[in-house]
Amino acid sequence: IEDDRHIAEGLKLNLALQGYEVVVARDGVSGIGKWKEIRPDLIVLDIMLPGIDGLAVLQHIRLEDEKIPILILSAKSGSDDKIKGLAYGVDDYLSKPFNLEEFLLRVDRLLTRAAWSQGEAAAEETGQTFTTVRLGDNLIDFSTLTAECKFGRIRLTEQEVKLLKLFFAHPNKPLSRKKLLELAWGYTHKISSRTVDNFIVRFRKYFEGNPRKPVFFKSVRSIGYLFDPEGK
Repeated sequence: IEDDRHIAEGLKLNLALQGYEVVVARDGVSGIGKWKEIRPDLIVLDIMLPGIDGLAVLQHIRLEDEKIPILILSAKSGSDDKIKGLAYGVDDYLSKPFNLEEFLLRVDRLLTRAAWSQGEAAAEETGQTFTTVRLGDNLIDFSTLTAECKFGRIRLTEQEVKLLKLFFAHPNKPLSRKKLLELAWGYTHKISSRTVDNFIVRFRKYFEGNPRKPVFFKSVRSIGYLFDPEGK
């Protein structure tokens, strides 16, 4: 929800390049309307909007939905504005001008957290704790860092569990090696993209019926990997 056309179109383009579907609203009223119409996974919200300002939009949405991730992106960078935003229920606050890479990372992180929370809620409805998930004939227990697979009961490392959680939070979405490094390792140049490949080799060994023909951890040429929890 952004009234500056150049900023809105720039963000839409860069988010689309990351694989997101983006809808733009130019003012607060239409922003609320779009939110009710499409029920998005995340809202990027400016404060200074024509008609209803961003803080009013935030309050309106939070009366009905406390869980949708909302990121304020505003030129109003004073501590009072940030405090108001946090008090009204915003999840993150980024001041203009901003670093595009930082913005994209914040968006991705908010969506990852939201997907994880949704997974927990769905698991509770079925009577299953999301700490334990099934992957084909395999059973992964995130709380004990263990898995039941064709080798029996195996111990997973903390980094393996972290990467598995990321895949479960982004099912059927192509993820680049760079993106996986950013999210799982807090990317540093000391870690090579080969690190991700090594973990995928391990996961295929553990969980795939035929590691040479993976159905869960699939390679996407020139991009990275795609996780299909259904194994189709």
